[in-house]
Order: sequence, then C-alpha cells, then structure tokens
Amino acid sequence: MAKVTDELIPTRATLLHRLKNWQDQSSWQEFFDTYWKLIYGVASKSGLNDAEAQDVVQETIISVAKHMPTFKYDPALGSFKAWLLNMTRWRITDQLRKRRRLPTYVSSDEADADIRICAKMMDPASECLETLWNAEWEKNLLDAAIDKVKRRLDPQNYQIFDFYVNKEWPPEKVAKTFDISMGQVYLAKHRVTEMIAQEVKKLDKNII
Repeated sequence: MAKVTDELIPTRATLLHRLKNWQDQSSWQEFFDTYWKLIYGVASKSGLNDAEAQDVVQETIISVAKHMPTFKYDPALGSFKAWLLNMTRWRITDQLRKRRRLPTYVSSDEADADIRICAKMMDPASECLETLWNAEWEKNLLDAAIDKVKRRLDPQNYQIFDFYVNKEWPPEKVAKTFDISMGQVYLAKHRVTEMIAQEVKKLDKNII
C-alpha cells in the first residue's frame, strides 16, 4: 500500500472534480493514498481477513471511479464521508456473500456468525458499520494531524512529547534522558498537544 499523504481524510471539492477524469493518475493516486487505510481498517474490523479487506479497498475505489463521471457533490443531500461509507458498506457485504458461497468446511456457528454480520452490514439503519467508520475516521484524522505537526517540530521536541504521552514514560525519566528540566517536559507536552488540536480543527474544516 502507498504511503498516506497530508490529505489523509479531508476531501476537497476540487479533488472530487479532478477525479471525473479517469486519466488523471496523480489525483486518483492522491485519493487512494487518502482513503485506502480507512476503508481497509473498517473492512478488517468488520470481520474480513486481509485478502478480503484488500479486495474491499480495490472494489470500493473502482466503484467510486465508475460513479465519478456523473457524480455531483451536493451538501444538501449528505456528506461525501457518508456516501463513501455506503460504497464501502456494499463492498463489505459483497465479500461476506462470496464467503458464504464458497465450499468451505465451517461449523454452523461460524456460518451463522457470518450471516449475522452480513445482515448488520446490509441494514442501512444499523449503527454497526457507521460506528466503526466514525472511529476509524477520527483515528486517521488524528494521525494526519500528528504527522503534520511532527514535520514542523524539531525532532527532539516531538520525541519528548512522544516518550511522555505515547510511551508513558515518567516525566523524571524523560527529563533525565533529554537532559532537561521536568518543567520543560510539561511545557513540551502542552505545546505539542495544542498544535495537534489546532491541526485537527484545520483538517476537520476541509471535510465535505
């Protein structure tokens, strides 16, 4: 899979317009880089294996491509986020249907579980997939914000934040490792946390 870019989650109307041209490879690559991780994560957490989840990614992108020539973004009809969720939903149910048709040796309990999952995925009123989708969306949005902040910061400043917040090192250990005061550790945490929060807000404003 390609490396995720800055446009991890926010989708601009200009990008959607460019996607109407199937030959615009750079725009389609940008779209793929933006959404494959989200689609794959939701498919995987819906009960699909790696191969099935990758198929969902490919089939969803293909489905989006088929709809793009006539696609018109209208905020009054719903967000692009919701539209892409529905496209992903049907590709996941397709994979579950294929699984049920394959001649495999599975217990009745396993077969019943697949049927129940499929039913939840197919039901537009079900909150099962939407909950997964929103959780993955927020995670990727945060990842995008962190990535942008990391590239603006001095590496050591981010490391101080990372060791203290993510790796959960005691502040005393962080201070000793970087030969700084504990006050500087707390300050680094505050500054980086604020920067990430601001980036999340900026990215969130670009979502359509």
